[in-house]
Amino acid sequence: MMLLIAVASYGQDAKAVLDKTAGIISHKNGVQASFTITSQQYGNTSGTIAIKGRKFHANTQEATVWFDGKTQWTYVKQNDEVNVNTPTQTDLQAINPYNFIYMYKQGYTATMVKSGQNFIVTLKGKGKGIQEMVITISQKTYVPSQIKMLQNKKWTTIKVSGFKTASLSDGMFRFNPKQYPQAEIIDLR
Repeated sequence: MMLLIAVASYGQDAKAVLDKTAGIISHKNGVQASFTITSQQYGNTSGTIAIKGRKFHANTQEATVWFDGKTQWTYVKQNDEVNVNTPTQTDLQAINPYNFIYMYKQGYTATMVKSGQNFIVTLKGKGKGIQEMVITISQKTYVPSQIKMLQNKKWTTIKVSGFKTASLSDGMFRFNPKQYPQAEIIDLR
């Protein structure tokens, strides 16, 4: 009986930590951070991300991505083209390292341990695009510093730094064709 109570309280603690983290990441005016992705599946890259609610704007050396909550525009610098689509939850997770703040409430079981100055939260899902996530969250700020995701039997690690709140305009999350007049626009919706 004591074991069941201990396991249940860890799950509740993990949810409470994720709820607080989601509140910080979902700051009403927006947040910004730098990131580095290491992945067998997607390759390695680094860049910056701005988030406001479900909207985000990510910029790397290879591409720039805008997502206004419904439509995603991806500008591929090498090809000077913009791909327009309506991404799935799994697509968004591959691009937006903070998308877990919406996923953990949808059929994932959460466990947590404390390690040094961090909470280590593990999310496991059945039949989901992302089978497992391990999120390192500061005990002091509740800001995640690392997100590891298991998808298709391959791990992707995202390290986050320079997290800060910001006042972001909604226009930042939509592609502006005037800024890329030569780009070919490919609508995949």
